[in-house]
Amino acid sequence: MSALQHEDPRIADLVHKEARRLEETLDLIAAENHSPPAIMEALGSVFNTKTIEGYPGRRYHAGCVNADAVERLAISRAKALFTAEHANVQPHSGTSANLGVYFSVLDIGDRILSMTLSHGGHLSHGHPVSIAGKCFEIQHYGVDRETGLIDYEALTSQAKAFKPKMIVAGASSYPRLIDYEKIAETAASIQAHFMVDMAHVGGLVAARVIPSPVPVADFVTLTCYKTMMGGRGGIILCRKAFAKQIDKSVFPGCQGTSAVNSIAAKAVILKIAMGKPFAAIQEKTIDTAQALSERFIKKGYRVLTNGTDTHQVIIDVASRGSDAGLVEKALERSNIVLNRNVLPGDEQKPGAISGIRMGTAAMVARGMGRAEAGIVADLIDRVIIHVTRPEVILSVKKEVASLCHRFPVYQAPV
Repeated sequence: MSALQHEDPRIADLVHKEARRLEETLDLIAAENHSPPAIMEALGSVFNTKTIEGYPGRRYHAGCVNADAVERLAISRAKALFTAEHANVQPHSGTSANLGVYFSVLDIGDRILSMTLSHGGHLSHGHPVSIAGKCFEIQHYGVDRETGLIDYEALTSQAKAFKPKMIVAGASSYPRLIDYEKIAETAASIQAHFMVDMAHVGGLVAARVIPSPVPVADFVTLTCYKTMMGGRGGIILCRKAFAKQIDKSVFPGCQGTSAVNSIAAKAVILKIAMGKPFAAIQEKTIDTAQALSERFIKKGYRVLTNGTDTHQVIIDVASRGSDAGLVEKALERSNIVLNRNVLPGDEQKPGAISGIRMGTAAMVARGMGRAEAGIVADLIDRVIIHVTRPEVILSVKKEVASLCHRFPVYQAPV
């Protein structure tokens, strides 16, 4: 009997059920992945009990010799992997990392230009319900309604008229590459700071299968658990000129004590990301997403931007007469999990959610690839067509179980 089973059988049972759910479910949530066992081991290590405030060599508590070594290792690996001048590995999340950047160089009421949520942006980029939206004056740019691609000319014109102190690039549901150099030029032309949030594509950048924003951005933020395959937590990369401001903004500005176990897990995944197997997984992730996209296009679906350059595929189900919310629920009953997603244009139709967003990172992490992408697209299509037919849902669920059984997430319990 494990210690957890002894102390709290109910939680132990839920852990067991979640492990079983992972094995039996096809995870297409673009913000999720399957972490290696080494990550779980680091997260559950004795570093979980250590309290630290401050930075290596400058702590507010004693007994930090090993914690200092862990953080220094994570910092050096982050700088090496992304060729960054400075790295802060303390943020508890991607949103915490973004706030750390904002408050390092901006004052309350300063202007930020960022991508609108309905066109692919993120809540933390200044949506009215977010802290950033309440603290700063926000204006949003978007995509071309016909192509679904960022309209860089419109962005530049908007920036020159609005004169923000910071331009934010990066998205949570945009499947194409972003021209960081072009946005950097726009930011420079109005003397604005340029920040890139690469939370979704950090692993792809680390593997160098897509271009990096680090050479042209003042600040870059990422999370470690999406395409990066690690544990929870964020990282800030920046130019050396902003190092002191960033560190002060993170601690004591936005956070108190750091999670040493999380920093240890960050160090582990940064090391793993330097290897060839990691790069192969990231390359396969894009290839699998492109295969998934191609299959949906052949089936007559409108795929956002008519394809993908990343791990994401976003399709319009409303144009096929389906409700995205019903599709999401029906797919979950089939043991396929993804999320309904607003599409450009939905903001003009109150309450409308026309799309579903898929990510291939988790399916590739368990060994699937291009061949399985075609099967997955066919299964999803069947559910969309027969969204209210329980017998079809059950049939698809059985096929999903068979497919997942061939590609176990973990060879042994974790």
